[in-house]
Amino acid sequence: MSLNKEAIEAAIKARIVEIAAETGDDASELGVDEIIPATGLIDSTGLLELIAWYEKTYQIPLAQEEINIDNLGTLARMADFVLRKKGLI
Repeated sequence: MSLNKEAIEAAIKARIVEIAAETGDDASELGVDEIIPATGLIDSTGLLELIAWYEKTYQIPLAQEEINIDNLGTLARMADFVLRKKGLI
């Protein structure tokens, strides 16, 4: 698995597209700076599924206080957060 920002954003977007498709939504046009919860593409259950996948995929356990819009609100923020947690930025 590549740990560069673009690859991380693409992997997260692919997972969001999968989750959204389960409820009949199309997230393929999701931009890197769109606030994910505000798009309505995935519901609260989908967000929990995304966070669980994110923790497992990138092997970064999240503390309750880290689960917020600043860290996980957009594809770009999620990618940056992985890189910070891994000490790569």
